[in-house]
Amino acid sequence: MILRAARFEPRSLRGELTLPGDKSISHRALILAAASAEPTSIRHLNPGRDVRATAEALAAIGVEIFRDGDDCIVRGGSLHDSIAEIDAMNSGSTVRMMLGLCAGAGLRARFIGDASLSRRPMEPVAAHLRALGARILTTEGKLPISIDGATEERSAHLILVQPSAQIKSALLFSALFSGRALKISADRATRDHTERLLHAMGAGITWNGHEIDLFRPTVRGGSEIEIPGDFSAASFFVVGATLAPGSALTIRDVNLNPTRTGLLDVLDAMGARIDRRNLRERSGEPLGDLFVQHAPLHATSVDAQSALRAIDELPLIAIAAAFANGRSTISGVRDLRGKESDRLAAIHRLLAAVGIVAEDLPNGITIEGGAPVASGVPVETHDDHRIQMAAAMLGCAAGPVEVDSIDAVDVSFPDFFARLERASV
Repeated sequence: MILRAARFEPRSLRGELTLPGDKSISHRALILAAASAEPTSIRHLNPGRDVRATAEALAAIGVEIFRDGDDCIVRGGSLHDSIAEIDAMNSGSTVRMMLGLCAGAGLRARFIGDASLSRRPMEPVAAHLRALGARILTTEGKLPISIDGATEERSAHLILVQPSAQIKSALLFSALFSGRALKISADRATRDHTERLLHAMGAGITWNGHEIDLFRPTVRGGSEIEIPGDFSAASFFVVGATLAPGSALTIRDVNLNPTRTGLLDVLDAMGARIDRRNLRERSGEPLGDLFVQHAPLHATSVDAQSALRAIDELPLIAIAAAFANGRSTISGVRDLRGKESDRLAAIHRLLAAVGIVAEDLPNGITIEGGAPVASGVPVETHDDHRIQMAAAMLGCAAGPVEVDSIDAVDVSFPDFFARLERASV
């Protein structure tokens, strides 16, 4: 395979942008729609490979999905065991959440993935589902992973050993597809997209960031779900416009769920100029427009809880810290080593590309900000879509920055570079 290398030059970001549908919500909308035999309409579905992996996994167990661009109609009905292996490609969300569906519906399936996904841990979600009676076999805690449709009815109250939005969602999907009520304790304000969508689709559910009570595990058919713009996609342009001189960018219809917007809080504390406008709600999710202007930044400290709310955006926070006046500290970074790549190592490579050195701490990192200047050292991205897009934003402010590949961007944001060009000056 020939990798597409790229070189990102300095540029300002101006004008207006819209974004693909939120990837996290798209996974969940497809799975929840599969719980009803009546058709569910989903608008603005994320077009990336990860969400396609979930759609194809659902089709393998009998769900009908009719696509029309970024819109679709989903009909669940009678689900069945998967005949062939289900390839989750690079999508951990697909494997973990589909395991929950299969556990609740009593289905047999075997999941595989690409080389990157096959290195990522699956035992935590498997262990939690086993506590609900599922029979799951991993391969030394990783893929391939098999689930046996037979389940035992066990506890209706589960305590999360490892707070995780994907694990929590898998448990809720298991309850929904089994029709059994479930209480979950020991959450730590992880992403609540599943809870919001369940509520919007008529399920009886309460949650407060610590405990969840799914007391009526049913959803109504014939629902319409409209997915807001992906905040994780917006975050690249928010940071790029903040750092690149001369920038003034409006990003329309962005998901502003507070469990996702830790990046905005960090940038606010650093002195960024970000206005939130036209705030409203759609399909249970808050959204609005973001107007971002270039601003000088000062150093900050990011605690572990704030880092959890910005786990996918921590490389971007590190880039912002490189341009800030003073020393910044980011805590709670241990989980970055288990993403699509070792993102903690990737942060070091990104910063080295502009002459900034970061120092590792126990579960943290410190960055001495200054005046980043391109070093001429190409960045190895290890086929990680977020690192490839982060490098593009680094190039806007301190380029030229070169990367070894931009191929992985199709996982979540296939037309990222086209939109970058439209906003470039």
